Amino acid sequence: MLPSCRCNPSVKNMPDTNTISIKKEPSWLARKIPGFIFYSNAVLSVVAASQRVHKGIYSTKNKIQSSLSILKSLEYLGVDVKIENQAILSRLKSPCVFVSNHMSVLETFIFPCLIMPYKAYTVVLKRSLMRYPVFKHVLRSLDPIVVDRINPRQDFRTVMEEGLANLKNNISVLIFPQTTRELRFDPKKFNTLGIKLAKRGKVPVIPVAVKTDAWGMGRWAKDFGKFDPSKPVRVSFGEPVHISGNGKSEHRSTVDFIRTKLSDWETKAEIIWLN
Repeated sequence: MLPSCRCNPSVKNMPDTNTISIKKEPSWLARKIPGFIFYSNAVLSVVAASQRVHKGIYSTKNKIQSSLSILKSLEYLGVDVKIENQAILSRLKSPCVFVSNHMSVLETFIFPCLIMPYKAYTVVLKRSLMRYPVFKHVLRSLDPIVVDRINPRQDFRTVMEEGLANLKNNISVLIFPQTTRELRFDPKKFNTLGIKLAKRGKVPVIPVAVKTDAWGMGRWAKDFGKFDPSKPVRVSFGEPVHISGNGKSEHRSTVDFIRTKLSDWETKAEIIWLN
C-alpha cells in the first residue's frame, strides 16, 4: 500500500521489492526551466494546503496528496528518485522515533506521503520556521514540537515532555538531530536527542538517510537555491533500533547507517558520472 504506487502508474517496483524507483524522461519544457516548474508547483501546493488549513479541512489524506504532488513534480522533471525499505513501516506495530539527517527542505515536503500512510507522526521544528509566511500554517497542521534553539536544556525538556505525550498517543516523532540543514553529514553535529526520547518512550528508532541536494540552498535565500534535476533523490529507512543501556551503541549504529548510505550513494553517483 505504497502511496506513490497507488497514485502514480509510472512508479515501478524494482527487483528488490523493498525499493521504489521513480524515473522518466523529462519533456522539452522540463529540461529548459526545471527550477521555475519545481518552485511554482511547490508554492502552489503550499498555498492550496494553507487554504485548506484555514478552512479546517486539511486531513491526513490531503497532507499525503500535497506531499505526493512534490514527488510527482520530481518525476515530471526527470529526477532519479529511489525510496528504500519503506515496507518496514507497514510491519512496525508501535510508534517510533524517526531519526534523519537533514540536507534540504525537500525531505520535509516528501516525508508525509512516505510515512503517513503507515504512521501518524509529528516533527520537531525550530520556532523560526513557524513564522514563515503561508508555510507556517501547513507546519502547524502537523502539531509540531517547537524548540527555540537558544536554551538546550529547555529544548530537551520540551522534546522529552511533548515527545513522550505523542508516543503515548500512538503518534511517532520525527527528529533531525543536526541543528541545521547541511549538505555534508558530520556525525559530530548529530546529537542523541532521538535516541534518548526513544529510550524513555520504550519505542524503537527508525534511522532515515536522505540525499536531497537536488533542492539546493541559496546564497541569499537559503530555501530557494538552485534546483538541479540531474542530482538523484534518495530516501532509505533503516531497520528498527531498540535502545538498551545508555544508548551509545544504538546512536553509533544509527549514525553508521546514515553515513554508509550517503557514502554508497555518493560512490554510485561518481561511477555513473565517469561512465
